[in-house]
Amino acid sequence: MISLPLFISTPELMIVGLVVILVFGSDKLPEIARGIARAMNTVRNATDDIKNEISKTADEHGFTEDVKQITSKIEEVKDQIEETGSIKRRF
Repeated sequence: MISLPLFISTPELMIVGLVVILVFGSDKLPEIARGIARAMNTVRNATDDIKNEISKTADEHGFTEDVKQITSKIEEVKDQIEETGSIKRRF
């Protein structure tokens, strides 16, 4: 069964698809799909621009090394959890 993060099951998706076909007609569906694809592409490009700007600013202010250190510590904890199944306390 296909399910989306919004907890919509396959039969529910089929019903939504049927309603869309009934409301817009089969001749308008490709046009609607293209519009949705363009919108998704615009959002993806905007997100990439924001990520690049954040990375650029972090590099300018010297946060890149701090982020690498934090990331490595997080990876160590993840590895420790995977090896043991839980986090061991050190006293």
